[in-house]
Amino acid sequence: MNILKNKCLTLLLAVCVSGISFSTSAQQLHLLNIKNTKQLKEHFRYKGKNTPIISGHRGGMIKGFPENSIATFENTLLYTPAFFEIDPRLSKDGVAVLMHDETLDRTTNGTGKVSDYTFEELQKFRLKDPEGNVTDYKIPTLKDVIAWSKGKTVVNLDKKDLPMEMTAKILSECKNDIIMLTVHNAEQAKFYYDYNPKWMLSAFVKTKKAFKEYEDAGIPWENMIAYIGPTNKPENKELFDLLHAKGVMCMISAAPSYDKLPDAAERAKNYRETFIQGADILESDLPIEVAAAIKK
Repeated sequence: MNILKNKCLTLLLAVCVSGISFSTSAQQLHLLNIKNTKQLKEHFRYKGKNTPIISGHRGGMIKGFPENSIATFENTLLYTPAFFEIDPRLSKDGVAVLMHDETLDRTTNGTGKVSDYTFEELQKFRLKDPEGNVTDYKIPTLKDVIAWSKGKTVVNLDKKDLPMEMTAKILSECKNDIIMLTVHNAEQAKFYYDYNPKWMLSAFVKTKKAFKEYEDAGIPWENMIAYIGPTNKPENKELFDLLHAKGVMCMISAAPSYDKLPDAAERAKNYRETFIQGADILESDLPIEVAAAIKK
């Protein structure tokens, strides 16, 4: 009787394990699969009839998944190919980790400044999802995320408290040039271009004056996408035309604007109109929603 019982338990366990394995393997990520910097620049080059590109702001905001975590990036990639804006900050002992806020309170079960804790101490905390629920996920390092992204997607490093020299050094150590760096002005862009001309830049180009400053700095336009603001407005057309003439894709960020609309249908309408009016890239807290909206 015991032998039969043990065999049944073993068989049941095998079926369960097999089922879990099948479920995991059946879920395929939508990968960008960019193999080199030539392909990277080509992927982000404006050609006149581009497929709309989605950027997951901090990976995305969805129940059960915390921002700035590998689990969230992978969950988004289950639904759509995307690249991801991320936020590196420094721990007390100089380890670059992903955290948007200066403090831990909103996105973890910890309190206080990120910079007041060593990396080992930060690993004791757990990340929260957008609804404030504590998950099992830990704060990742920038190096881990860059290593994970290779062959899957592109990460776009926002400018937080890491000195540019340290950011450049970390990227060089990672030996992965399939990345992007947010720059707020031509001076920052020139620093990164001089350090490594292979890197892509997500440049703030909100005015004609800024456009001219980048041009005067001598940075090749093929190295850049352009962030032009958070909303659709008639004045965007002039910037679209200037930048498109240089082969530069233009990005609108819905994170501070359309993502905040309470009605899903209204959000979807604005996502679609963003591309219709000339944007090539839409950055959003809700990249899965954006993918569904533009698919329709």
